[in-house]
Amino acid sequence: MPKVTINQAKCKGCALCVHACPKGVLAISKELINAKGYNLACAEHPEACIGCAMCAIMCPDIAIVVEK
Repeated sequence: MPKVTINQAKCKGCALCVHACPKGVLAISKELINAKGYNLACAEHPEACIGCAMCAIMCPDIAIVVEK
């Protein structure tokens, strides 16, 4: 099963990854906030991940790693 890892220090909650994911794996968390004050992206449905890495490709801050 593919694994999505989000670097919380780099994420700025722009949601580009959320919109890029074809399976709806990611969401912007209302609870998780990083040290810079941004609401973070999180893998809300990790079991649906197909490992396409579209989220990582779209991330402007290179905060996402997808492992297959």
